[in-house]
Amino acid sequence: MRLGYLGPAGTFTHAALLASRFGADAEAVPFDTERETILAAGSGAVDAALAPIENSLEGGVNATLDTLALDAAGEGVRIVGEEVLPISHALIVRPGVGMAEIEAVVSHPQPLGQCRRYLAEELPGRRAIAATSTAEAVRTVADAGDSAYAAIGTTTAAALYGCAVLAEGIEDEHGNQTRFLWVAPSGSDPFGTAHATAGAKTSIVFHGAGDASPGWLVRCLSELAFRGINLTRIESRPLKRQLGHYLFLADLQGHEDDAQVAEAIDRLRAYCEVVRVLGSYPSAA
Repeated sequence: MRLGYLGPAGTFTHAALLASRFGADAEAVPFDTERETILAAGSGAVDAALAPIENSLEGGVNATLDTLALDAAGEGVRIVGEEVLPISHALIVRPGVGMAEIEAVVSHPQPLGQCRRYLAEELPGRRAIAATSTAEAVRTVADAGDSAYAAIGTTTAAALYGCAVLAEGIEDEHGNQTRFLWVAPSGSDPFGTAHATAGAKTSIVFHGAGDASPGWLVRCLSELAFRGINLTRIESRPLKRQLGHYLFLADLQGHEDDAQVAEAIDRLRAYCEVVRVLGSYPSAA
């Protein structure tokens, strides 16, 4: 089985893939961005792909949310599973570079946010540089020549790219976790879990022209509440058409084939232009 992930080797997504029950015997295929990772599953380039969706400190990963809600709408992608990984960050430099010499800190925007307090206290005034992933940040530091850059990433990535670890556990809050989603081509069942209803979770996206009217979102969510369906997560993203209009991504307890869930999703269509099921899948919790 070919499994895609947000690469290169040494990212937290790579670690989540290897820690999963599917990773041991699979061929791991890296992609440069969350968007490329997800769309690779839709194209059939891989059997399934893993991308980060949210972090307990920094919230949603916008690139993943937007790709699922907008870019992947016609690409035949379905969510088929999830993983949750404890996250601990390290400050990584080229060998011989000390804390006082660091000029800038490179990482994915999520870890930069997760370590905001540490950076303000230990490296005040240093420039933050965004990278596509933590492993790409470490690779950038390794190739930086005379520039005294530091990366936020994994100790695995430090070893892979010949770098040194200056500090570990630099995240602002311990107990930090990231949730990742498995996506696969629509109609495929790479993990054999498509019809498992026990402990299932369903992810949907919805939006509508009535979103500017008073109580529109309340009416939408009431269709779930009246049927006793628990909403475990909801997040808004710009609809990217006009300022002030949003789409909503939500996670529900239950499988889309459950009568109450199916009825609630159908009723949402009375208020929305678009209601799309992103997938029903076993919950990692």
